[in-house]
Amino acid sequence: MPELPEVETMVRGIRPFVEGRRIVSIEQAPCHCKPITIAPDFPVLAHRVQGKTITGVGRLGKRCILELAGGDRLVIEPRMAGLILLSDPPTREHLRIEWKLSGRREFNSLWFWDRRGLGTMRLYTAAEFEQRLGGKFLGPDALAMTAEEWQARCKATDRPIKVALLDQKLVAGIGNLYASEILHRAGIHPSHPASRLSREQLSRMIAEVQAVLEEAIRYEGSTLGDGTYRNALNQSGSYQNVHRVYGRAGEVCRTCSTQTIQRIVQAQRSTFFCPGCQPLSRRGSSRKRATPAQPHK
Repeated sequence: MPELPEVETMVRGIRPFVEGRRIVSIEQAPCHCKPITIAPDFPVLAHRVQGKTITGVGRLGKRCILELAGGDRLVIEPRMAGLILLSDPPTREHLRIEWKLSGRREFNSLWFWDRRGLGTMRLYTAAEFEQRLGGKFLGPDALAMTAEEWQARCKATDRPIKVALLDQKLVAGIGNLYASEILHRAGIHPSHPASRLSREQLSRMIAEVQAVLEEAIRYEGSTLGDGTYRNALNQSGSYQNVHRVYGRAGEVCRTCSTQTIQRIVQAQRSTFFCPGCQPLSRRGSSRKRATPAQPHK
């Protein structure tokens, strides 16, 4: 499930403990579950990585980037159920990779854990990184997009706005959960064509992209009912406590307190919305923005 807030939380959590440290070894843990995707083959990757210093830790969309001395980049994509951890993983049987780091510090290992085996780990040279993950492959980061970029990209597609937000070539980092929350707080129906958003709707959506994602990062992401997502220290996030619509089908809307949250399927993904707060109305209709909820104690 990790989306931009969860991956950003992982990146911020591991950065102080791994930057500037040398990779003493990288080992593939014995795992009898579905294997993750590793490229190049693990022995080749390990040979190129071992002994290198981690010069930086960053994020690209939903990917964690370990920058290595010499210019190589190790790109980890957690996907649906992957975690990047400093402390012991939730279970040993789903542990995939362990990096052992130089020096004696509070944390001396970095772990990649993946319960479902959907994650990926790829090593790129600087040139390969630009070719595979440059601007032609991914859209601008959701937290860095300008109003002009939003307008141009939305005007270029007639897809429902919820579906468009999930397209990583249009905007990088937004996933299913946060797309529903953003559109609810902006008062936009998820089926509204992206190209027909009014200036006012687009302005509200841009503001809520920033507000929702930054708020979710402050709460260290969302840990849902299955408990899969954990931060770098193997602790739960808390943004799930302020979700307005995601996973709340059949409940009374927390914003208007009158309508019931509905669930529909778009592009084979569940979408949650309030028909009162997010009417599918004529272009340019306005609505007062939802006030952010306070976390439950």
